[in-house]
Amino acid sequence: MKRALVTGANGFIGAHVVRAALDAGVEVRAMVRPDSDQRSLDGLDVERVYGDLTDSGSLAEAVVGVDTLFNVAARYDLSRRARRDAYRANVEGTRELMLAALRAQVDRIVHTSSVAAVGPPRDPARPADESQWATVEHAPGPYEETKILSERLVHDLVKTESLPAVCVLPTAPIGPLDLKPTPTGRLIRDAASGSMPAYIRTAGLNIVHVSDIAVGHVKAAMMGHVGERYILGHQRGNLTLRQIIERAAVFGGSPQPRVAIPSTVALAAAVVDEFLISALTGHQPRATIAGVRLARQRQYFDCRKAIEVLQMPQTDLDATFSDAVAWFHREDR
Repeated sequence: MKRALVTGANGFIGAHVVRAALDAGVEVRAMVRPDSDQRSLDGLDVERVYGDLTDSGSLAEAVVGVDTLFNVAARYDLSRRARRDAYRANVEGTRELMLAALRAQVDRIVHTSSVAAVGPPRDPARPADESQWATVEHAPGPYEETKILSERLVHDLVKTESLPAVCVLPTAPIGPLDLKPTPTGRLIRDAASGSMPAYIRTAGLNIVHVSDIAVGHVKAAMMGHVGERYILGHQRGNLTLRQIIERAAVFGGSPQPRVAIPSTVALAAAVVDEFLISALTGHQPRATIAGVRLARQRQYFDCRKAIEVLQMPQTDLDATFSDAVAWFHREDR
């Protein structure tokens, strides 16, 4: 791996993939949208190119001259009104990019999928692994639906066109450079600042340091097997929402929330937020129906495959929470 293209290079995961690739001695071409916030790439020795998953011409140009493609870009919006845009970017855009990479004879492709494409475990007492697939029919929202479809598309092209692709599926990353922030990052920020009065009692996530996920991408390019999928998470990162909030609150020096609410109450609030408040204000909903539906079950995963095959690092969880809270603290100053 000498020269790599990273799509979505200015995003939370993408910006860390760029750094991990640079640390590995790789020349990086960073693809970003012209109107995007590119602060996360400031000071980095990269070639910036402008492109968009919905612009097939820009994709064809971006892949010329690289031997590795990290497709990290995606339309990440859990609201239902984003369905059309999510499909255009995450499914149709992925197809166009993969075909362009085939034409350009790219040696290795790492496609960033999501644990949204992993189905529920066969044994409810055990975390899910790569052998389980989520179904579109049971997807809680358009983002999850399109991530399932786009990963299946990549695997189909591996079989039919010999696409040299590996799929990686990040869990719930936290850490520096979460500029938007992501839903998980907002959870950490709010808990650390003491502005989260309640939590859904059934919710749970697999928390992992974003830099570990980035290294996992680079390792997948070098050590991953074509056609395989790897969950990029922390083997000890399966935490209830209460445990996540409590850890963030401790590192933020804030009181811990004591009120647990049932998911039915949270779902009612999300319906009002998504269909009424956000429609009137034009702002993104703070709570989405898809997000609450995801929270009804604990999103726990077995990450041993990536740890054993890709030698994915496992940053200590206390250090992970500390890094994330410290970064939000600096940003809020």
